[in-house]
Amino acid sequence: MSSRDLADIDVATEVALGTSRIFVGIALRSLGSAEITLPQYRALVLLDDRGEQNVGDFAEHLAIHPSTATRLCDRLHTSGLIERATSTRSRREVTIGLSPKGRALVRRVTKRRREELRGIVSSLSAAERTALVTAFAAFATAAGETPDDAWKLGWSA
Repeated sequence: MSSRDLADIDVATEVALGTSRIFVGIALRSLGSAEITLPQYRALVLLDDRGEQNVGDFAEHLAIHPSTATRLCDRLHTSGLIERATSTRSRREVTIGLSPKGRALVRRVTKRRREELRGIVSSLSAAERTALVTAFAAFATAAGETPDDAWKLGWSA
C-alpha cells in the first residue's frame, strides 16, 4: 500500500469517526426523556424488528452474554417496556417481547431520529444526497453489514 493510500485511509477514517459522533448524538437526543440507555433502546428495536424470542436467542442477536441479556431484560421488564411469557414450546423456556409501552417508545424515538436525520439530509444538494447514499451503502458493505450483523457492529449492552 502506498503512502498516498495510507493518507487517504487516515482521512476517510477521521471523517467516519466524526460522522459516527454525529450519529451517536442524534441517537442520544432522540431518546429525549425516555429514561433508558442507548443499549436498552437497541434491545427494544431488536425485539420490535424480530418479534418475540427466547432470552438465549436475544443474547445471541445482540452478541452479548446470556447473563447480561437476563439483567437487561430484568430492567426492561421492571420499566414495563417488555413482557415475559412461558414459551409454548417448553415450560422451562421464557420468551420476551415488546409491551405496548415498549412499542410506543420505539415508534416515538424512531420518529424523532428520522426527523432529525431528514433535516440534515434535506440541507444537502441532490448530488450530495446521491453521493451519501452511495458512500453509506459502500461503507455498510465494507463493514460486512447484513440485517443480522447490524445489531452487533460497535454496540455493547
